[in-house]
Amino acid sequence: MLRRVPPFDACGGITGFSPRGSTSLTNGGRMETTKRIALVAHDNLKKDLVEWVNWNWNLLLNHQLICTGTTGRLVEEALAERIDQEHPLKYNIVRLKSGPFGGDQQLGAMIVDGNIDVLIFFWDPMQPHPHDVDVKALLRISVLYNIPTACNRSTADFLISSKLMEKEYSPVIRDYSEYLDRKVNI
Repeated sequence: MLRRVPPFDACGGITGFSPRGSTSLTNGGRMETTKRIALVAHDNLKKDLVEWVNWNWNLLLNHQLICTGTTGRLVEEALAERIDQEHPLKYNIVRLKSGPFGGDQQLGAMIVDGNIDVLIFFWDPMQPHPHDVDVKALLRISVLYNIPTACNRSTADFLISSKLMEKEYSPVIRDYSEYLDRKVNI
């Protein structure tokens, strides 16, 4: 049985989540064999993401899942139908706020802090969204920090089935120290 993990403790920290150190732009970071996978889907693509979760449930059970709002509830429901004594969920599903209420920004902050290894984001290119700037910022951060990112089902299939998903991996992190240390004239 899944139990809902409240996203924040009394001090504002994410509950049910254990950070593993920082992946900064200057020192690099290593992904463990258990990946921290963020799952996000816009409303018109939530059904697609749930189908993808149902197809890949046995692989996802081995990883820590972090989801935004409604997507998290739907993922929990889909996995609850699959788990049993032989196939337990190893980690609680962490549910953040809904995207338009800051969930995308929470995920972006988790990427910056080195607490997301993979981003699966089924975003809808055909619909305007009130939080389009947040979506763009999240995708920008995932590229900046070299996080494997899938924006559609085919790419998500390639990511989840990669041999690297079950191994430790050290992504190449671009050195931005020159930019960070630049002199700014004011």
